[in-house]
Amino acid sequence: MTEPEIIATLDFLRRAEALKDTLRSGHTSTGRPESTAEHSWRLMLMALVFSRSFGEIDMLKLLKILVVHDLGEAISGDVPATDQSPDDGRSARERADLQSLTAPLPAPMRDEILDLWDDYDSAGSREAVIAKGLDKLETILQHNQGANPPDFDYGFNLSYGRSRTDADPLLARIRAILDAETRKREATSKA
Repeated sequence: MTEPEIIATLDFLRRAEALKDTLRSGHTSTGRPESTAEHSWRLMLMALVFSRSFGEIDMLKLLKILVVHDLGEAISGDVPATDQSPDDGRSARERADLQSLTAPLPAPMRDEILDLWDDYDSAGSREAVIAKGLDKLETILQHNQGANPPDFDYGFNLSYGRSRTDADPLLARIRAILDAETRKREATSKA
């Protein structure tokens, strides 16, 4: 790597730091709003601890997909799950943001990141399918664990991302456990 490439890569990393300040609608167990970087970290941790039960997967590819899947949110921010719809233009916006964010990188690295994101967006590989399912599960786990506002809609979790979590037997088993937790959390929040 040349010195200008190192400098350009450091510029990219400085830009990506914004993900640490990109807040999501979920809250931590202490009630603090969760950042997208924190979500991505636990998502990668989930992939690691469940990896041996997914069968034949390229773990490095899965982790790379998870690292980049929300990276574009460093520019335009996170859209809460409750506000998302299939035709909201979010995908095109996130890809454009990712292109802007990765612009300083040497072309091979920029292309790899964009290819990984495209794979995630289209669920084009087994690793991307698992990544999408884990992404939904981590969100549900955080909703259940977080100290949320009194009007938080736990019932939303019960249908959120169902097709993504049903795409793999292990994801479906994890989902069943989280759904049971969601029902308990929903019942206690109404009491």
